[in-house]
Amino acid sequence: MSTTESPQITTDTTDTTDTTDTTDTTDTTKPAADRAAKGTRETLEDYTLRFAPRSYRRWTPMVVATTALGGIAYMADFSIGAGIGLAHGTGNALVAIAVAAVVIFLTGFPLAYYGARYNLDLDLITRGSGFGYFGSVVTSVIFASFTFIFFALEGAIMAQGLKLGLGLPLWLGYAVSTLMVIPLVVYGMKALSTLQVWTTPIWLLLMVGPLVYLIANDPGTVDRFLAYPGTTGDGAVNTASVMLGAGVCLSLIAQIGEQIDYLRFMPPKTEANKRAWWAAVVMAGPGWVVLGALKQAIGVFLAVYIIAEVGPAAAPEPIQQFRSAFDAMMPSWLVVPLAVALVVISQIKINVTNAYSGSLAWTNSFTRITRHYPGRMVFVLVNLAFALILMEADMFSFLGSILGFYSNCAIAWVVTVATDIGINKYLLKLSPLQPEFRRGMLHAVNPVGVVAFTAASGLSIAMYFHLLGDTLQPYSPVAAAVIAFVLTPLMAVVTKGRYYLRRTDDGIAEPLLDADGNPSAVTLDCHVCGQSYERPDVTACITHAAVVCSLCLSTDRVGDHVLPATA
Repeated sequence: MSTTESPQITTDTTDTTDTTDTTDTTDTTKPAADRAAKGTRETLEDYTLRFAPRSYRRWTPMVVATTALGGIAYMADFSIGAGIGLAHGTGNALVAIAVAAVVIFLTGFPLAYYGARYNLDLDLITRGSGFGYFGSVVTSVIFASFTFIFFALEGAIMAQGLKLGLGLPLWLGYAVSTLMVIPLVVYGMKALSTLQVWTTPIWLLLMVGPLVYLIANDPGTVDRFLAYPGTTGDGAVNTASVMLGAGVCLSLIAQIGEQIDYLRFMPPKTEANKRAWWAAVVMAGPGWVVLGALKQAIGVFLAVYIIAEVGPAAAPEPIQQFRSAFDAMMPSWLVVPLAVALVVISQIKINVTNAYSGSLAWTNSFTRITRHYPGRMVFVLVNLAFALILMEADMFSFLGSILGFYSNCAIAWVVTVATDIGINKYLLKLSPLQPEFRRGMLHAVNPVGVVAFTAASGLSIAMYFHLLGDTLQPYSPVAAAVIAFVLTPLMAVVTKGRYYLRRTDDGIAEPLLDADGNPSAVTLDCHVCGQSYERPDVTACITHAAVVCSLCLSTDRVGDHVLPATA
């Protein structure tokens, strides 16, 4: 327990806090206060690094869910499904897609619930779910890598569309697809929710319409689709092919992080809204994979449909898939414009999310390591630069290899966190039930998650690169999931849960949760930056009888405000 007196708290719970007030009330002669005020001003729209306050979360559950699902408009699923189907046949592809979908749904559910219930992004959840304050830096980098890999994939697909429709060379199309999203990610949830809600109906019509027409007009396409044997076998379903395909699909497991970047803005769960709240969390959380799996299956269908027309090399390209589908149902002069429109809308919808979520992940990592907040827009540009490099290197041509390797790390991370929540918190009760993310409250590194993740990802990567023999290579995703699932509770038992919390009391008497179990809306003033924050975002200060916000703690280079360890 801190030796400071309990700080004075503001008991205003009317949710009237004006989060757009950027007045700097600090003493400008203090460098720490200057840094904190800068970070405060630049995180009011997206709440980088911090809890999303109730005063900002004014959307209904369905608006949040629609916004979150808007990011699922990406075209990569069509390419992923097509690639698996062409290589292994329709039967193996459909089973692989189903296996991956089940794993993604089961692991995504506890993460989505935590993000929506406690209004935290996946990095903040990871900190308190087995990794520690600094231990989760590596998973933030993994998630940031996910965003620029898939940004590059979507950008490459858009460039293919611009080449077909406008004759732009691919290198220029890559640049256009990258630069056009920058104005859209300057702002946070407000702008993104508007974009996603208004473009989703158009996208759904353009995607579903051709598929329905093809099946209704020529039912034989379904038989040809189901009978397609693939290029690497006779089409019979076998475990190795299923596992290889599932490994590629499971690279999408980290998509739950982008879903949570929206779900953290869910309103409080109450008796009045609990049905709508749960429906939104399930639909936009783990439920994203239902639509994703359907798109992958459609990708296989369209690839088989057009393979005779464009050849196996171009069949996985969504622009070619939908060009052929539109060509069967409408005048030729409309075909290319509509195909290009679908690709461009899809790319914009997902890549604003990729750029936004990636910038949050990079910022989280950089700020914790350096204790300096440079502004989220710096990392928007960093993320886009990585994506552009991948595009110019023609990553689309070796997509399966990239995703197959990446999936091992992503699976190890997500399964570790999901297991910590589902088993260590609720079953073993060795992990604190309430999530914790604030500096000073957590140990720097928690061996529970770090050891489980490192062992799972390391061994599965070794398997992926044939270091343990050719027979085991297809099973690297299974190894990543099983090892993470077993080691996470085992490490919690071995360590007896000692490394989750550095201290159990944050020095503030006001309860962290309200009577309904939601994060408290009581506001307190941070004495460093002078802004008001809701109860979950602050702790007591070691040197003052006052409170300090989570971002000011993160940027405190000498630890002037960090509470001492008691646990």
